[in-house]
Amino acid sequence: MFAIELARGLYTTWREMFNKPVTIQYPDQRRPVYRRFKGRHSLHRYDNGLEKCIGCSLCAAACPADAIFVESAENTNAARFSPGERYASTYEINMLRCIYCGYCEDACPTEAIVLGDNYELSFTDRHDAIYTKEMLLEALPEGGSLTPQEVKPGVYTRSVPEMKDPVD
Repeated sequence: MFAIELARGLYTTWREMFNKPVTIQYPDQRRPVYRRFKGRHSLHRYDNGLEKCIGCSLCAAACPADAIFVESAENTNAARFSPGERYASTYEINMLRCIYCGYCEDACPTEAIVLGDNYELSFTDRHDAIYTKEMLLEALPEGGSLTPQEVKPGVYTRSVPEMKDPVD
């Protein structure tokens, strides 16, 4: 009995020895991710540079792992961060707790938080795993200005813009 199992194992080794290896040279080559892959979070901005996050904390309420902390503050016309009445003064995600389910993305009324395709997450310290608002905000779009911005009264009348139907 032992000899048959040994022969079967050696046959499998012999057969696979001549196949082409499937190793990917990681830093130089990257494996393509699936279209619906959920990786690192990012906070998006409007074209004028205002933040899409209005500090509603729906993402934190939807998170089953309690990984998101949002603290909001009031917008003023002299210092406007988002088009709504409020903005997220503090936005933190604990990446060690996050299970990358995408519920935060689904709950966001302004499509501010999006899980991208970046899977390169490594931490050497527990404090490095807490991503702050500055780390999550995407780069300023071309022609946009930094927040806070000074705007005329009455320019922004609604916090959630008219949105298109999702395409997926």
